[in-house]
Amino acid sequence: MTEKTETTPAWLSPEELESVRGRMPILYIDAVPVRVDDTGVVTRVGLLLRIHSDGTVSRALVSGRVLHHERIRDALMRHLEKDLGPVALPNIPPSPQPFTVAEYFPTPGVTPYHDARQHAVSLAYIVPVAGDCRPRQDALDLVWFTPEEVASPAVQGEMTGGQGVLLKQALAHVGRLV
Repeated sequence: MTEKTETTPAWLSPEELESVRGRMPILYIDAVPVRVDDTGVVTRVGLLLRIHSDGTVSRALVSGRVLHHERIRDALMRHLEKDLGPVALPNIPPSPQPFTVAEYFPTPGVTPYHDARQHAVSLAYIVPVAGDCRPRQDALDLVWFTPEEVASPAVQGEMTGGQGVLLKQALAHVGRLV
């Protein structure tokens, strides 16, 4: 019998993850990276450009699973660093509070949020970043838009799964109704 050393604790194999996704909701975080001025007003919103496994390209928020035994704060930091780079310098408050909770369903139309793979519950955060952001992993690019630009039909049309709705909620939360 060969012993296998676990090098990445708390990760499920692809088969285990697929099995769990079919039986129970998975906890995620969504993060809206923003630039703020000296008074704390949101001046720019960062959106990732991603290519999906089916070859489609879309604009997206930073998002990902929360691992077993991982604090929400640590999950936010891990996904922000994974997508924006190690020197993005996110400013996560000592006690992070989501601006909303989004429920993604595999069945379209249950909520504005859709994920064909699973039922996911996502805690959504607005995170100011001050450093140099360089997209990594599966992100092709990061573009900084004004709040008015991200609320435009053109940019909203490039977002999938209801993330455009979530982005508009984030803007409303920070007083940038557009």
